[in-house]
Amino acid sequence: MTTDRSIISTSTSHEVAEAPGSMLSHAGARALAVLRIATGFVFLWAFLDKTFGLGYSTESAKAWIHGGSPTDGFLSHVEVGPLQSLFHTMAGTWYADWLFMLGMLGVGAAVIAGVGVRLSAAAGALIMALMWLAEFPLAQHTSAGAPSGSVNPLVDYHIVYAVALIVVALTYAGDTWGLGRSWARLPIVRRFGWLR
Repeated sequence: MTTDRSIISTSTSHEVAEAPGSMLSHAGARALAVLRIATGFVFLWAFLDKTFGLGYSTESAKAWIHGGSPTDGFLSHVEVGPLQSLFHTMAGTWYADWLFMLGMLGVGAAVIAGVGVRLSAAAGALIMALMWLAEFPLAQHTSAGAPSGSVNPLVDYHIVYAVALIVVALTYAGDTWGLGRSWARLPIVRRFGWLR
């Protein structure tokens, strides 16, 4: 057996495999940590702005704490796609508001902290996929015939955020400038790797 840290022997065969992260430089790990924190902040900021009406995408009078609905404005104005009527039905419902807001808070906080990043990446990618379906960039025109405003039929910012989440989850980006290493040592996380 070699003493090179870049390879490890597997317990089920005599094959050797490269150790996870062995090719990642310190600068690369830091860049992934920045990507992780920035992507997490996108989700956390959406939660904060919609909860407190900080005046960016949500004015104070329409804040969640003042009785506003975080999903009504977006979902009720869906004008394209095969799920248009479903999104209109969901707009402003208590379950859509709560699921969306808990998702944004949970994904944002966990990804920034670097804990539960795999589970958070899956949840965040699902949120982004649903939002992609709501904006449905494949359509060049709305159901009323007006231009949809889509600039790319496949890859928009929802896809980029979903990919960023997957990348930071698969590269252990929570270990740098995050609590990922401590989280990984917990017995339940050791037992169930998907909690990493």
